[in-house]
Amino acid sequence: MRISTRKLIMVALFAALTAIGSMITIPIGPVPITLQNMFPMLAGLIIGPEAAAMSQFVYLLLGIVGLPVFAGGTGGVNSIFTPSFGYIIGFILSAFVIGKISRLVGRLTFVKSVVICIVGTLMIYLIGIPYLYIVLNNVLGKKITITYAMKIGFILFIPGDILKIIVVSFISNKIVPLLKRENLIENR
Repeated sequence: MRISTRKLIMVALFAALTAIGSMITIPIGPVPITLQNMFPMLAGLIIGPEAAAMSQFVYLLLGIVGLPVFAGGTGGVNSIFTPSFGYIIGFILSAFVIGKISRLVGRLTFVKSVVICIVGTLMIYLIGIPYLYIVLNNVLGKKITITYAMKIGFILFIPGDILKIIVVSFISNKIVPLLKRENLIENR
């Protein structure tokens, strides 16, 4: 994959925005509420699947090497063994899926963006919930059921995720046409 300087800047921008989103944290249990998941969605809708996934991979690497970019200002290799790390892995898949679907769909409307972001958000949970369950049970020694993992790692977040999806869809439908008009992103 050939990547332009402009796209590299966008990759870095979305990695940085995800890190900033992690600083706005409401600790409610093993997985805090943050604004992080807004930025894989926006990246997918704005810069396409490969670059969006790359932005989230860069974010993950920055955290693993020790920069305090994860929720609560944490980072380091030990972050791999936290219950919320699966969600960070899910950001990569989410950004890619959202970017891929939005490229296939073509011109995005608000409603299309909402549906695409719902699918992308489910990708985060597809990896995050099993990871949460495994870490809590096998690493931290807390015996929980998969039902309880769903409750603390998914159901609790639905209202906030709906709000974030609406905000992301609104923003992207305002920004994407402007960026295309200025040739800052590719036309689909």
